[in-house]
Amino acid sequence: MSNVPNCPKCNSEYTYEDSSLFVCPECAYEWTKELETGNREGQKIIKDANGNVLTDGDTVSVIKDLKVKGSSSVLKLGTKVKNIRLVDGDHNIDCKIEGFGAMKLKSEFVKKL
Repeated sequence: MSNVPNCPKCNSEYTYEDSSLFVCPECAYEWTKELETGNREGQKIIKDANGNVLTDGDTVSVIKDLKVKGSSSVLKLGTKVKNIRLVDGDHNIDCKIEGFGAMKLKSEFVKKL
């Protein structure tokens, strides 16, 4: 029995491998092995400052002091942020930080714990 996945378009079980592609004979859809290992269509891979891939629900830590826009407070280095949510846009992390409330962060200023 082979490890060929079902078709992501029509969920057909009759897919087969053709060199570096998976092919569905029922709907003629072709996809690469890279898509099968996590980067599905429409999903963007977001990485932290160290290059680790982030996912929804991860816990991260702030790697430098960050000024909070519209406030005189500062988010300190080492602040732990639990249960992040990845979003599209300039700031790609939505989160709630205890003592600060809802915030948006850039992934380049956090590291995965």
